[in-house]
Amino acid sequence: QVQLVESGGGLVQPGGSLRLSCATSGSSFRIFPMGWYRQAPGKQRKLVAIITADGTTNYEESVKGRVTISRDNAKKSLYLQMNSLKPEDTAVYYCTLGGPALGYWGQGTPVTVSS
Repeated sequence: QVQLVESGGGLVQPGGSLRLSCATSGSSFRIFPMGWYRQAPGKQRKLVAIITADGTTNYEESVKGRVTISRDNAKKSLYLQMNSLKPEDTAVYYCTLGGPALGYWGQGTPVTVSS
């Protein structure tokens, strides 16, 4: 059974930084793409960034240049470094293994960007 546990969210001022982590269990980590999604209040869950098994990355347009996704296959962990945070980045951030197609999600970690 695959389990994903996010951590690292919190309250940060505009312009600040946060590093989100996602710890996974199970043996399938290294062969699947991993991603971060976010869901703002009253809005649909949307893709933030994705990283394939071979390390290829892709980012949602509004976070390009401010966010870096990375993975450590040995530690079965996924990361999201977020810099220059803006109030519109406020959301619950979810880690996913395999994306919506596989349906493995963490419980989410909230990020609030506010002064």
